[in-house]
Amino acid sequence: MYLPQEIIRKKRDNIVITADEINFFIQGIAKNTVSEGQIAAFAMAIYFNDMTMDERVALTCAMRDSGMVIDWSHMEFDGPIVDKHSTGGVGDVTSLMLGAMVAACGGYIPMISGRGLGHTGGTLDKLESIPGYNITPTNDVFGQVTKEAGFAIIGQTGDLAPADKRVYATRDVTATVDNISLITASILSKKLAAGLGSLVMDVKVGSGAFMPTYEASEELANSIVAVANGAGTRTTALLTDMNQVLASTAGNALEVREAVQFLTGEYRNPRLFEVTMALCAEMLLISGLAQDLDQARTKLQAVLDNGQAAERFGKMVAGLGGPADFMENYDNYLDRAEIVKPVFADPAQLAGNTAFASAMDTRGLGMAVVGMGGGRRIASDTIDYAVGLSDMIRLGDEVYADTPLAMVHARTEAQWEEAAKAVRESITVSEQKPEATPEVYRRVRAEDV
Repeated sequence: MYLPQEIIRKKRDNIVITADEINFFIQGIAKNTVSEGQIAAFAMAIYFNDMTMDERVALTCAMRDSGMVIDWSHMEFDGPIVDKHSTGGVGDVTSLMLGAMVAACGGYIPMISGRGLGHTGGTLDKLESIPGYNITPTNDVFGQVTKEAGFAIIGQTGDLAPADKRVYATRDVTATVDNISLITASILSKKLAAGLGSLVMDVKVGSGAFMPTYEASEELANSIVAVANGAGTRTTALLTDMNQVLASTAGNALEVREAVQFLTGEYRNPRLFEVTMALCAEMLLISGLAQDLDQARTKLQAVLDNGQAAERFGKMVAGLGGPADFMENYDNYLDRAEIVKPVFADPAQLAGNTAFASAMDTRGLGMAVVGMGGGRRIASDTIDYAVGLSDMIRLGDEVYADTPLAMVHARTEAQWEEAAKAVRESITVSEQKPEATPEVYRRVRAEDV
């Protein structure tokens, strides 16, 4: 028998706590026998003293096991169960194409996703811009759509990692969110409760990333790979660039429109294509669906070219309550803003010389979308799916007086003015052409950590 306060005391005094002690404490959180004050004290003790890798594994497993862990064996899938998770960004619409592409290559992706957080867009918010799409189906429907389409993207149910919900809510109001140990356990407990065989993490780097520096992003990637593998799920991570908006769009219906165009071949943004292909190839590799990266990319390109990936996306949308003809008639279903106008650079920045888009405050652009109603300031806010940015300029592009930095999709002129101001403030135009940054910085495998 343990006492919560004694476990907190040990952590406060920087003494390693055992897996049994951690499990007892987390079970107490799930059963409401541990108070909010005790959760806060525990989180603050971890914030100041951190955790060993063994403690992180124990915390992750205890939070994963605090509720239901999905067992897919009764579904008799004829391929591996694999998933991807991103630390979030702006214009990061990869999940929508990736699920369809990997499914068309023989994988099964039961993706439990999240809503927008701060400046980052949420996959669930994007999908809810599709009329009828149900992010909270029954477990039976979730399983059936996963089996028939090869993938399904839904929201977290209350019985998956319930301890994490209480811990996160307390961290949010006690300034203990930004700790690698707690972030690792929070991300992985929910993902691993989905019964995965393997996982690929997309850890963002740059001005629109969750972590403030490259070093912090790398530390998080190392922690996630070490802990997930320690918890028994094969996991690798890619460090990918978020120094600029990833897609050509930012905003819910706009990003869904771009995802459909990507899958059908109508339009593929080169950076988005590279990051999506890299993540998909890693998923095929880690789940045994490809022998090497070259073979993986060949398979992925084939399912894009022959339409199988697009077909899978359409099946998922229909299976979860969306229109059966969504892929053919997506423009009829996705909401549009009344005002769509370009934003140009401040003439003072174009003083007669050749000018380039030299830097981007990606977080600022994400907040511009939130400011128009495309994201939430508080949890109860409703989302306006139509607003956002499109035709985003890329770093290194030449800028002239008539070069749009972006198209702003707004409901009112006042809204457009405010967003246009944010766009100008977020994109630096100068004579200096920036150095190109890679789409993928590095790959982190279990043997690397």
